[in-house]
Amino acid sequence: METSPLGETYRQGPVVFRGPMIPQESTTERLLKHDEDAGWLHRDPWRVLRIQAEFVDGFGSLAELGPAVSVFGSARIPEDDPGYRAALDMGRMLAQRHVATITGGGPGIMEAANRGASLAGGKSVGLGIELPHEQGINQWVNLGMTFRYFFVRKTMFLKYSSGIIVCPGGFGTLDETFEILTLVQTHKVATIPIALYDTAFWGGLFDWMGETLQRRGLISALDPDLVTITDDPEEAVAVATSTIG
Repeated sequence: METSPLGETYRQGPVVFRGPMIPQESTTERLLKHDEDAGWLHRDPWRVLRIQAEFVDGFGSLAELGPAVSVFGSARIPEDDPGYRAALDMGRMLAQRHVATITGGGPGIMEAANRGASLAGGKSVGLGIELPHEQGINQWVNLGMTFRYFFVRKTMFLKYSSGIIVCPGGFGTLDETFEILTLVQTHKVATIPIALYDTAFWGGLFDWMGETLQRRGLISALDPDLVTITDDPEEAVAVATSTIG
């Protein structure tokens, strides 16, 4: 061990310990020690490995997907709602353009988009999330994964999507929308075409953003080419696929 004004120095891989911070056991001692306590399964170092595994599984499963568009929207939209029919048409039109449809894999808008893509013979992807109240991957997904961590799932949406369509939804949908807008507005990702479906739903929010946030100097003016708000499913698909060759 080295010495310093703080006492002895102990090196454990890239980590330096000194004085009272020096561990009582070496890494090898802890590895080989018989331990009936399984609490380590829930500690942060083990979580890092689970996070890494989720990234590996996601990248491995989606790397050869080809051009794709993510469709976001509420899980609470019933089958007889006009929004469900619109999302169904979007999935169908994406499949007809040979573009995969990616959703959160749940019911409502997500199910509708997956259903439209699947029935049209296209690639229908569902990226689910482990939540107590979720119903699992819907039956119209032909490539599905369930994630433990939201941030891993969000990475998969953005990494493999060439465009985004956002239908009406709640907190989850708004979270995804604002994260995408933030990443594009701050140039953390390349510009990606974003279509927001249902002008009545989105209009008030964007009016407030312009009249309150922008007027008070809390945000810069949104690039007018960044977002298209429309009531036409066909236009939404055209916008979202506009950069796909």
